[in-house]
Amino acid sequence: MHILIAPNAFKHSLTANETADAIQEGLKRSGLNFTSECFPIADGGDGTGHLIVEKCGGVWHEYEVHDPLGRLIKASLGIIDRGKTAVIEMADASGIRLLNPEERSPLMASSLGTGELIRFALDRQVERIIIGLGGSATVDGGIGILSALGVKFKDADGLELAALPLNMSRFRQIDNSAFDERVLKCHITVLCDVDNLLLGEQGSAAVFGPQKGASPEDVKFLDLALTNLSDLAFKSTGIKMNEIIHGGAAGGIAATLRAFLNAELVNGGEHFLQITGFKESLKNADLLITGEGSLDEQTLQGKGPFAVAKYAKEK
Repeated sequence: MHILIAPNAFKHSLTANETADAIQEGLKRSGLNFTSECFPIADGGDGTGHLIVEKCGGVWHEYEVHDPLGRLIKASLGIIDRGKTAVIEMADASGIRLLNPEERSPLMASSLGTGELIRFALDRQVERIIIGLGGSATVDGGIGILSALGVKFKDADGLELAALPLNMSRFRQIDNSAFDERVLKCHITVLCDVDNLLLGEQGSAAVFGPQKGASPEDVKFLDLALTNLSDLAFKSTGIKMNEIIHGGAAGGIAATLRAFLNAELVNGGEHFLQITGFKESLKNADLLITGEGSLDEQTLQGKGPFAVAKYAKEK
């Protein structure tokens, strides 16, 4: 019997690799006669980019970027597909794991570092960028990313404001005159592990803000600030950000990447399996083992184990 071991990460406990290894070791101790392959999976959450680069035989390049609070750190940019595709793990530059619990500050946390990684990818003249959004520390609607790409935000008097959530409700103009248009020639695929919209009771601020340190007052402030950003985006792009499925992912970054960079937002679990050759490994399997830290309603919304189960059913 050949067993395919394909778990997602067990959040706050084990990585996907560690989980797969533990399952394999348990099977060995059982005395069962079997062969096996470990195929740890991801769905856009923290660790997705690293698994993609590992599975695709890529390499990592280190760059200096700004963390969520503006401090200089080292973050990695993955390169696969013979240099044609860059892989960005948002958590490496703008992740909540970069902050101590007392440092979590969603009114000040910025996605600037992720935008800097996008810019470094463009410098390498890649044709495609894959971004895993999981594990972010931000609810900034992606304004930090846009700032790194040359976009400026101004108040009613035409004065430039820092691209921070604290200022977002005061934005009245979006200045694209210095926008790095190279990004529009590059296909951007964003791997999402949630399908929440940008605004409202199930929006990015309400659902994910508290996880990133937002108080109830902060949540209300951020939702109104994101509403203002959405209104400005409609005037600038003609796109209604709050109607974008997956738009609430990573504090609204997904909606901004779609509206301003024409990014493709996809189900992270299914896309991961497609680009890493999961179907080939599944062909030889008699038994498939999958799982994640909590199997619940969110799992059925397209998380990794659900995508794996769909593929197995098709087989």
